[in-house]
Amino acid sequence: MYEAVRARPDGDATVARLADAAGGVGYGGVVVCNHSDAKADYDADAIAEATGVDVVEGITVRAGGPEQASGAIGNYRGKRTIVAVDGGTNALNRFAVEQERVDVLANPMAGSGDVNHVLAKAARENGVRIEFDLAPVLRSTGGQRVQAIQELRKLREIVTQYDAPYVVSAGPRSHLQLRAPRELRAVGEVIGFDSEAIEAGLREWGELAERNRTIQSETFIEPGVEQGRYDDAG
Repeated sequence: MYEAVRARPDGDATVARLADAAGGVGYGGVVVCNHSDAKADYDADAIAEATGVDVVEGITVRAGGPEQASGAIGNYRGKRTIVAVDGGTNALNRFAVEQERVDVLANPMAGSGDVNHVLAKAARENGVRIEFDLAPVLRSTGGQRVQAIQELRKLREIVTQYDAPYVVSAGPRSHLQLRAPRELRAVGEVIGFDSEAIEAGLREWGELAERNRTIQSETFIEPGVEQGRYDDAG
């Protein structure tokens, strides 16, 4: 299973510290989902070798609207393994789920954002994962936590009903905020998720990374077709 993390300068810990801590609580990998305006500097391969934890180079595009987001996606699509779009408005949410170039719609219920059956169907058709972000449940209190739980339950109903793909994360910004998969399963059960659904959402990050790495490899042509040493044979 994988966790999506925010490292320095977007968060409070280095990628190496987060990866090491993630391995210690049972994750096989981390996806670095810093925002597009956070200039991170790390060597994913070196960290993976040192910690034994897969480090996936991702990006979360933060934009004022669809036009700006489209330009950023074009810039990062070939440079990052996983490209997410930070939602939170109806315009950005809709834009993200309609783009095959987007892997994940992050924070869809933040701000004034919402997800309905139209967006869930579009996400399914275009293979865009909708993120269940457990961070507000873990790190807020009172009315904010109650609202976060209500929004997650509503999102779960829509995603489940229309069989939209999804990922799960707790969005840690430091090694101290990392929660083990078993802890996230427990949180999920309290707010109405099956533990298997939480696990599936954590695994999906790794499966998405594996798929995209294959697509970005030099030998990939299309699903089921790869370039090989005998391609030019008559």
